Amino acid sequence: MLTHLKLHNVGPSSDMELEFGERLNLITGDNGLGKSFLLDIAWWSMTRKWPAQINPSLSSGLMAKPRGSGAASLEFTFTAKSRTFCYVSTFDRKAQGWTGKAGRPANPGLVLYAQVDGSFSVWDPARNYWHQSGKIDVQDRPSAYVFTPREVWDGLRDEERGLMCNGLIADWAGWQKENSQPFRSLCAVLKELSPSAEEPVMPAELTRISLDDPRDIPTLKMPYGQSVPVVHASAGIRRIIALAYLLVWSWEEHQKASALLDQPATTQIVFLVDEIEAHLHPKWQRRIVGALLGVMKTLTSNAEVQLITATHSPLVMASVEPSFDSDKDAWFDLDLVVDEHQNAEVGLVKRPFIRRGDVLNWLTSEAFDLSSTRSFEAETVLEEAAIALSDENFDAEKARALDAQLREVLGDTDRFWMRWRFVAEKKGWLS
Repeated sequence: MLTHLKLHNVGPSSDMELEFGERLNLITGDNGLGKSFLLDIAWWSMTRKWPAQINPSLSSGLMAKPRGSGAASLEFTFTAKSRTFCYVSTFDRKAQGWTGKAGRPANPGLVLYAQVDGSFSVWDPARNYWHQSGKIDVQDRPSAYVFTPREVWDGLRDEERGLMCNGLIADWAGWQKENSQPFRSLCAVLKELSPSAEEPVMPAELTRISLDDPRDIPTLKMPYGQSVPVVHASAGIRRIIALAYLLVWSWEEHQKASALLDQPATTQIVFLVDEIEAHLHPKWQRRIVGALLGVMKTLTSNAEVQLITATHSPLVMASVEPSFDSDKDAWFDLDLVVDEHQNAEVGLVKRPFIRRGDVLNWLTSEAFDLSSTRSFEAETVLEEAAIALSDENFDAEKARALDAQLREVLGDTDRFWMRWRFVAEKKGWLS
């Protein structure tokens, strides 16, 4: 499990440090402050390869670079098999790369990374880990399996190694025809990831969608009774079924490779997810964290799972209130900090997780920094109205105009009306 990251002169801040929880880690912050960057660093720390370095077709997951002149370093610590491994990597400007300890790195277990654009990366200790011939490190295995969004669906190929993964459409269809263990696992994972028991994500019959496409295409049984081909599903459902497929594929392939090597399967899984709520309806957002924590238990009861995820969703933050454990979980918040000289820098704070009881309270928390849960227009008019209420000489005609503006932006049951009408009638602004 990843336990510690320390960054110097790299990324959006001159210095940044994180102490991760062993189970759940949430990263919040405005756009552009470094949430995805931290997930990229976490992936690299455990695999020593940047996603776009392995698959140049990716538009994200690029190598981190120093933010300015001078030395830059990445320090990280993770635990594996009851041991702790610490590394410090510095940036070599002449080589334009990150240096580190020579030789075979420690084994962090199975590492999975779901990026927000639909790309997906897998580092498997049975298939990607270096092996040794005598005292020599032999690096002839793939560095990792890195899928573009299209490759998740249609398969991953390598010029040297050929076909590396059949892809969601072919594997799902093949598993379903055979009614194999992977298909049963896929059904169980889809059920776990469903938005509710009343709306399960369920495979239906295979189908053909075109005279020119010879493939058998998986379908989903929709709540309204119709079966829809997975390629025609909504963005939210496509994200969920892609996650489900890759989780099953990764675990099945890891088990098969471990058996070939005559070694036990890993007992550690680190799952990185960027914008965990992407494309999901609010009722799905309320379940997704717990579902992803529990889904690996559907596949294996022996592995410990660490989830590190970035989120923009107050519903996600509210959803973890019943299960958040400060001994095992952590919340990191990125903010733009401006000093007395008006110089701005990104600051990272590990915040205490306080149960707020309502998603609206999360909107105005440090996680999202909104001053109001209303619309921007309503917030502006309410600020003017609040000033008017405390102004003894406020003009009645202006007050009536302000009342008309309030009617345009506030609902009939808004709690502000009681205060406004009481003061307005008392001052004779409204007849």
